[in-house]
Amino acid sequence: MNLLFIGDIVGRPGRDLVRRHVRALAASHGAHLVIANGENAAGGAGITRDNANEVLAAGVDVITTGNHVWDKRETLEFIGNEPRLLRPANYPAGTPGAGSCVVTGTNGVRVGVINVMGRVFLLAIDDPFRVAEREIARVKEDGAQIIFVDMHAETTSEKLALCYYLDGRVAAVIGTHTHVQTADERILPGGTACLTDAGFTGPHDGVIGIEKEAVIARFVTGLPGRFETASGDPRLNGVSITVDPSTGRATHIERISLSEDQLKEITDNATAAARP
Repeated sequence: MNLLFIGDIVGRPGRDLVRRHVRALAASHGAHLVIANGENAAGGAGITRDNANEVLAAGVDVITTGNHVWDKRETLEFIGNEPRLLRPANYPAGTPGAGSCVVTGTNGVRVGVINVMGRVFLLAIDDPFRVAEREIARVKEDGAQIIFVDMHAETTSEKLALCYYLDGRVAAVIGTHTHVQTADERILPGGTACLTDAGFTGPHDGVIGIEKEAVIARFVTGLPGRFETASGDPRLNGVSITVDPSTGRATHIERISLSEDQLKEITDNATAAARP
C-alpha cells in the first residue's frame, strides 16, 4: 500500500497547489490514501470549514493539524462534525474533535491516522507518547491494518524520540510544524518509516510561508507587525511511503519537493494519458 502525505498547507498558494495537482501526484506515486496537514490553510494560520472542504474535495482523505488548529474560532464549531479533520489527540479530554480516525484506502486497506503534538516549546498538554499508545489501541479496535502518525512538534529530538518509541508498532511517524523539510528519512529497525519534518506546501519565497519583509522587521526591531502569507515560488513538500499491509511495516520512504512547474508537468501528463 502507498501513502502520500502532504506537508503543512500554507494559505491560498498552498491550497491552490493541492487543488490543482494532488490527484495527479497521488496517481504518479500509486497512492491509495492521501493525508495532509492543514493547520495553516487559512491565510497561514488556522483552518476554516471552507478550507477543509476545499482540501478534501481536492483528493485529500484526512487532514491533520497542530498548535494553530484553533486560530479560527469557527473550527471549534464544526470540527466535531467532520471526522476527517483531526486535532492533536493529546489535547485534554473534552476538547472538540478527535485525534485519530480510520479510513479505507482505494485498495480496501483500512488505515488508522493519528495526530499528536509535542510539548517542547509548545503547549503544556498531555503526554504525546502515552496518548499515541492509547490512540494506536483505539484505531486497531476500529480495524486499522496500517497506522500513520503525524507528530506536530518544534524539535527534531522530540519527533525522533517518538519515532523510536513507536518503532514496530506503526507504519510511519512523520513530523510537521517547522515548515523546513529535513533530509533524515529512514526506515527504523522495527519497520517504521521516519522523517522529522515533511516541510510545507505553499510559497517558498518568504520565511516559512510568510512575507519575508515583515518577519525580518520583527527580528530587527522587536516590534509587532502584521504577517501576511507570501505568494511566490509555490512548492509542494511531502513524503511517499510504501507499506506492507500484511505486516503494517514500511518498506520504502521517499521525500517529495516539487515546484509548481514540476507539478504541472505531472498533471499535464496524467491528463494526456487519460484522453481516449
